[in-house]
Amino acid sequence: MNRISLVQSKWRRFLLLLCSAGLTGLTLVFSKLGFLEWITLIPLAIFLIEYAADRSVRLRSLYGYGLFFFWSFYLVVFHWFINLYPLDFIDGMTKGGAIAVVLAAWIGLSLFQAVMGGLCFVVVGLLLRLPKLERFWWSKPFLIAGVWSVYEWTQTLGWWGVPWGRLPIGQSSYLVGLQTASWFGSYFVTFVLVAVNAALALGICAWLRKEERTARIPIRFACLASVAMLVFQYGAGTLIWTLAPTSEKTVRVAAVQGNISSHEKWELAHLNRTMEVYWDYTMQAAEHGAEIVVWPETALPYEVDAETEYLVELAKQSGAVILVGAFTNEEADRGDYNSIVCFLPDGTMHESIYSKRRLVPFGEFVPWSGLIRTLIPPLADLVMSEDSVEWGEGSNLFTLDQGKVGSLICFDSIYEGLTRESVRDGAELLCLSTNDSWFTDSAALYMHNAQAQLRAIESGRQVVRSANTGISTVITARGEVTADLAPLVDGILVEDVSLHSHTTLYTYIGNLFVYLWIIILTFLLMLGGVFRVRKVFQNPDSTKKS
Repeated sequence: MNRISLVQSKWRRFLLLLCSAGLTGLTLVFSKLGFLEWITLIPLAIFLIEYAADRSVRLRSLYGYGLFFFWSFYLVVFHWFINLYPLDFIDGMTKGGAIAVVLAAWIGLSLFQAVMGGLCFVVVGLLLRLPKLERFWWSKPFLIAGVWSVYEWTQTLGWWGVPWGRLPIGQSSYLVGLQTASWFGSYFVTFVLVAVNAALALGICAWLRKEERTARIPIRFACLASVAMLVFQYGAGTLIWTLAPTSEKTVRVAAVQGNISSHEKWELAHLNRTMEVYWDYTMQAAEHGAEIVVWPETALPYEVDAETEYLVELAKQSGAVILVGAFTNEEADRGDYNSIVCFLPDGTMHESIYSKRRLVPFGEFVPWSGLIRTLIPPLADLVMSEDSVEWGEGSNLFTLDQGKVGSLICFDSIYEGLTRESVRDGAELLCLSTNDSWFTDSAALYMHNAQAQLRAIESGRQVVRSANTGISTVITARGEVTADLAPLVDGILVEDVSLHSHTTLYTYIGNLFVYLWIIILTFLLMLGGVFRVRKVFQNPDSTKKS
C-alpha cells in the first residue's frame, strides 16, 4: 500500500495530540481565536481515525494517549489557577505553601478531569473497530463528535465534573454560530465543531493514502460534509438571530461592582468600607432610575435576615428592589447558605430566598474532607468559611411588580440545567451574582462570562451579571454583551433590559440531543460486544491484542 502515515511513530502521535490539545485550549482562553477551533481538532481526529481504529493497539495504550491529550488540554484551560498565588486571603499561608496549593489545584484538577476524558479514546477505539464499519466509513466523524458531546455532558453529573472547558465558549466572540444552542443546547454546538474537524481529518487521511480511486470519494465527502455543517450552523444561526423574539416589557436594572476582593471582605476591618461602597452605589443606581439593583455574590460576608437594619434602610431610601448576595441560615441545626435575598422598596424582605445550588469544591466545601485534610491540609483551608456551606434547592424565583426574576450564583452559571429549571418555572430575567476576585484579571473572568452568554442563548433570557471585582456585564438573549465593567475597578452598570416570556426549543426538550447519542453509542457498543463474543465462540483459539 502506497501510504503516508502520521501516526507510525510514537513521537508523531504525541506531537499530534499535544498540538491539538494546546491550540484548542487556547481558543477557549482567547475567544478571538475561536475561528481556529474549526480546525484545531484535526490532528486529534487524524490520530483517532488512523490509530484508535487499529485493532492491534491495546485499549490501555489508547487510554494513556487520551489521558495525555486531555491533561494537556486542561492544563491550558485551567492555567489561570496560577493567578490565585499568593493565596493571601488564607491566614498563615506561606509562599511555599501557596505554590504547593496552586500547583496541586492546577495540575491536580487538570489530571482529575483527564482521567474521565481518557475513556473517550477507548470508547472511540471500540466504535471505530466495529465489524463492517468500513462500509459506513462516513459515520466516523459523527461517532467521534457524539462521544465528545456525551463526555461534556457527563461533567455536569457530580461535584467531580467541572464543565469549564466546553468547546462552545471558544465561539463566544462569534455569536451567530452559537445560536443553535437555543434549539438543541450547547452540546449540539460541540457536536458540530468536532464533526467538522473529524470530517476534514477523514479527507486528509484518505489523501495521504495516495490511492486516487479509493481516496476520491472520502475527500469529496469531507469537503461537502464540512461545508454543509458550517452552512447549517451559520445559516440557522442567522435565521435565529434575525427572528429572535422581541419584548416591549423592559425594566431598568443596575449591576454593582464594589471592587472589594476576597481577602478584603472577610476582614472585619473592611466591613464599614464594604457597607459604604454598596450603599453609595445603590443610591447612585436609584438616581439613574434603576428599579432593580443586583449585588455580587456574598457582597455582605455575614448572615442577613428581614431584621438587618442596614438593608431595610437602604431599600427604603433608594426606593429600589435590591438583590443582595449574603449568607442566610434558614435552619438553626444546619450551616449557612450562600444566598441571594431580596429587599423591597418598602424595606421588607421578599419571602423567597435563592441559595446556591452548585457549590465550588474546595471553595465552599471539601470533598473527601478526611483524606484531603490528612494529605493536603492547605487545600482544605481554601474553603471561604470555617464550616462547609449548605447546598441550595430549587429556583426560588422573586416575583416582583416588574416581573419574575431568577437568580444564579457564580458556579451555578456553568450548569445549564439550573438555568433551564429557572426559566421553566417562569423566570423572565436572570440575575447572576458572582465572586471572581480569586481570578484577579486573568482569562478566567472572560471564560466564566462566556458561560453566562451560553446560558442566555439557551434560555432566551437576558442576564445581568454582577461581580465583586469584575467583570460585570449585561447580556442579551442572543448572547451579546451590551455593557460591561472592566476587572479591578468599581462602578455600576445601569441598563434597560428586556423581560422575555417565550420558551426556546431547548428549554422544552433539554438535552434530548445528548440522550439520543447515549442511546446510539450504547447500542453500537453492545453490538460490538456481541460480535466479539460470537467471534470467540466461532474460533476459541483466536487471541486479540486489544
